[in-house]
Amino acid sequence: MNRRRVSPIGCLFGIILISGCLLAGSTVYLRAQEEIYVPETDPLVLKKLDAWQDLKFGLLMHWGPYSQWGIVESWSICPEDESWCRRSLEDYYDYVKKYEDLKRTFNPVKFDPAVWAKAAREAGLRYVIFTTKHHDGFCLFDTKFTDYKITDPECPFSSDPKANVTKEIFEAFRKEGFWVGAYFSKPDWHSPYYWWPNFPPRDRNVNYDPEAYPERWEKFVEFTHNQILELMTDYGRVDILWLDGGWVAKQAREAILKYYERRLEESKSGYLKRQVINQDIRMDELVVKCREKQPGLIVVDRAVPGKNQNYLTPENVVPEKALPYPWESCLISGGGWSYTPEAKYMGGRQAIHLLVDIVAKGGNLLLNIAPGPDGTWQPGAYVLLKEYAAWMKVNSQAIYGTRPLPPYKEGPVCFTRGKDGTVYLIYLEEEGRSLPDMVKIESFRLNPKAKISLLGSSQKIAWKASGRGFEIFIPPGSKKNPPCKYAWVFKLAGSGI
Repeated sequence: MNRRRVSPIGCLFGIILISGCLLAGSTVYLRAQEEIYVPETDPLVLKKLDAWQDLKFGLLMHWGPYSQWGIVESWSICPEDESWCRRSLEDYYDYVKKYEDLKRTFNPVKFDPAVWAKAAREAGLRYVIFTTKHHDGFCLFDTKFTDYKITDPECPFSSDPKANVTKEIFEAFRKEGFWVGAYFSKPDWHSPYYWWPNFPPRDRNVNYDPEAYPERWEKFVEFTHNQILELMTDYGRVDILWLDGGWVAKQAREAILKYYERRLEESKSGYLKRQVINQDIRMDELVVKCREKQPGLIVVDRAVPGKNQNYLTPENVVPEKALPYPWESCLISGGGWSYTPEAKYMGGRQAIHLLVDIVAKGGNLLLNIAPGPDGTWQPGAYVLLKEYAAWMKVNSQAIYGTRPLPPYKEGPVCFTRGKDGTVYLIYLEEEGRSLPDMVKIESFRLNPKAKISLLGSSQKIAWKASGRGFEIFIPPGSKKNPPCKYAWVFKLAGSGI
């Protein structure tokens, strides 16, 4: 994920981050992805992808030993001259040793994923993506292929009955009806087959030429396949394989270079310049193996053009318009991607408007909440989820299972359409204001027999045709006692739209 900590307000207004996935900016990235998106052909995957688009709202969790320091995940051990890679010590190797020794003190004794799953379900979230392994290589599952893991005896939490936290999280969320997804980092900076100790690491990439040392690279490919297949075999039903580290790909630079020439020249660290190195982990072969174990598996090989990127993942940005392919904005709810002491979480109005804006454009919202070193969420996360819960209890039918309705938005009103043709108008409240006396829509006309209701209210809603559209009149009782906060949903039955 992106390395910089940003405010949720920045997320809402599209403040752009430079990410490890070669995001040069939202406009460039999304235009590039639109031109190179390759639709899926597997019928089982297509069916599942359509069902995933009905879910709308997911949870992302970044967690690892780094939470003990309250620092950005993994990136401080990456030797690049970027703000998110800065270290507190001058000696790089001393720092890396202390970072990796965090394994010996990681002991999240308050870990209880059932509490998270219940709070997330009540808030209306419907799927979870969990970081089974980030770029630093520390595994939060009981892999057989490295001892750099939470279940290794050198990690104090290994003796806990819930030590295999990936399995515990998947099981707890499945019990609440969630789809589950495994975040997995393709680069592994702990593996001697990726960062070979014979050479110093220079940046985020493999630190040797795989074509010059094919036997060593093959060991890394086998290691990666083996770990992912463990997750596909030993952890029950897995719905999504969410792969990060888009620079690990077959000649990724050549595939997208024309979209990033300016960023290439501006790069301080040189990692983009080194994308000419072929980091092929044979994704086509791996995906076939995975789907033999998990039929219909959605695969998200992030920022790698091709058939293994079933949906797109604009990071910490909301597109300005609806996109012609499945997509999901992954956004920070408070602090950073990883645990931030005293993190400030976004408020209810901003959070609800964010969800509505994304859904109206045809996307899903993947909201990141970062557990702390003791295995708990911060109180601010629960406050935020309660805001979602109260709003979704009244208005969820305007979110789940809907698709975008052009022109998607008019003034403060967003549009969605249910699969049965029902149209929803979602009025976004401006801070300090409530429902107006009248809402005017000019984007389309209504069938004269159409009926309008306000979700959560039993009061009758009057309307009339006006000019190119229609006007909705808000009863005084609804204005005085609105059914919810932050955004109000008008349901149009028999609209003829």
